[in-house]
Formats: sequence, structure tokens, C-alpha cells
Amino acid sequence: MGITVYGCGPDEAVLFREMAPRLGVMPTITEAAISAAGIGLASGNRCVSVDHKTAVTDSLLRALARVGVRYISTRSIGYNHIDVTYAESLGIFVENVAYSPDSVADYTLMLMLMAVRNAKSTVRRADIHDYRLNEIRGKELRDLTVGVIGTGRIGAAVIDRLRGFGCRTLAYDNRPKAFADYVPLDELLRRSDIVTLHTPLTAQTHHLLDRGRIERLKRGAFIVNTGRGSLLDTDALLAALESGRLAGAALDVLEGEEGIFYADCRGRPIENKVLLRLQELPSVLISPHTAYYTDHALSDAVENSIVNCLNFECGKRHG
Repeated sequence: MGITVYGCGPDEAVLFREMAPRLGVMPTITEAAISAAGIGLASGNRCVSVDHKTAVTDSLLRALARVGVRYISTRSIGYNHIDVTYAESLGIFVENVAYSPDSVADYTLMLMLMAVRNAKSTVRRADIHDYRLNEIRGKELRDLTVGVIGTGRIGAAVIDRLRGFGCRTLAYDNRPKAFADYVPLDELLRRSDIVTLHTPLTAQTHHLLDRGRIERLKRGAFIVNTGRGSLLDTDALLAALESGRLAGAALDVLEGEEGIFYADCRGRPIENKVLLRLQELPSVLISPHTAYYTDHALSDAVENSIVNCLNFECGKRHG
């Protein structure tokens, strides 16, 4: 069988070319993101694999349906770049992939530690040979309460790691599954020194941390987001940081990141003014949606995308 792989970076392409033939699959690979111009590459293949960086619009779904595509495997955990319900109305089934939750969990802990130890300003000062101690002392995780919002595979892996630091951990999820101290969301916000976001982005979770909920956070709290940018009202976050109500934030994802993250923007102006202001603040760490990006997780994503397509052709689905 054949599959068409869109938005395939060079590192992913190596893995697809190595794994797919071993599993009896012939891949058609393009580095270009899925677009109207590239739909012809899917002709003759019922299955396609897409990346998480590009929205698969309704018009693209209709075009895929017209050339016979019946299955989309997105190489991501999130589905928010595809209208799954609309795809199913066209006869196209959509599934995500599982990959190592340790990639994002490790990165989340790194961001927490960097945030509470003022790593951004410390490293920047050292880079210009200013080796004085920061005026703001760091905090130790064992003295803090961490609130984990969303306890799926990644959130649960974060909780596992936090146990080793001896901190108090609270959790919130509509469907509790991890071994954790679950509390209502408002209580978690009120009690936590650090809040970390790991819930999927849906219509219900869009701006889960809105202005009102951000105002309920403990004064001097930190927010960490390695989930999806729109879980957080970025304008409200910026206001809370600028007023000094929040001590800091560490963001691997951001509203309006599309077209900026994953691109070399050194030679062009950045239109996202909130991003620029956040990056000016010494208490804010920004990274370009890279928490998932490890050898192990990338290999998992490629292999499971191929396996998803094989299972669909064999009449098996994991969703």
C-alpha cells in the first residue's frame, strides 16, 4: 500500500524511508505543507500523513476526499488543526499518534526549573560578562505547590517527575486517571505556585486560563505551557506579568505562533506584538514549540503514523 506524507522534514523523511518499506508501505514524501497545489500527490493513496504545523482546512479536506483519501494520520497528539467532525462527514477518518510523553514531560520540568531559578536573566547577564548574583533569589521546587491541568499521558508523566523533587502536587482533569491529588480548577489556581498546562485544545478549553482565572492565581505564581497556545489568554497573561501579579511564565507554545515558529524570521519583521513584548520581559521564557522534538518521540510519531495507516487499511482503528 502507499501513503502520502505532507510537511515532512528531512529528519522525518529519513525515518519514513527507513521504516515504511520494512512495514510493506511505499511512501510518497514531500517537504511541502499540504496545500491545494499538492493534493495531486495523494491521488491513488487512501491514506495520508500530515504534520501539526499546517491547518488542514475544510477546502483541503474536500479536495482530499475528491481524490479518494479516506484516512488522515496527523503526526501529533493534538487535532486542533483539523475539523475532525467535518472530515468524517466527508468520509475521511482522522487519528492522532502516540509518541513518548517523556519528551514533553522532561521539557516541562526543565522550563519549571528555569522559571523559578531566573535562568533567562542569569544566562543573559553571564553572556555579557556580568557575573553578579541576580537581585531576585530562586525558589526550590520542594517548597512549592505545582498544579497540573490535564493528566493524560504527558500530564501523568509530569506528575511522576515532580514526585522526585518533593513538592506538593495538585491535579485537575474532567476525567481523572493519574494517581494524584485532584481538586477543582479554582482551588488548584488559588493554591498553586506553578501551574502547568497539558490538556487538549478544544472549543471547551480555548482560553481555559482566561483573564478571570489568571486573576485567581496566587500572587507571584508562574505559568508553564507546553500544551497549546490558545489554552491561555495571552493578552491577559501579559497584563498580569507587566503588573507584577505573576512572577513569570515559560511558554513553548503561543497564540499566533503559526508562520513564526519553525521559520527563520531574522530577516523580516515579527507581526505578533504580544510575542515581542513577552520576549522583552526578563521573567518570560519563550521556545518555538519544541518540547516534543526528541529522537525518541520523532521515531515514535513516524512509526505510529505508518502503523495507523496500515491498521485503517486492515479495518482496525485505535480511536
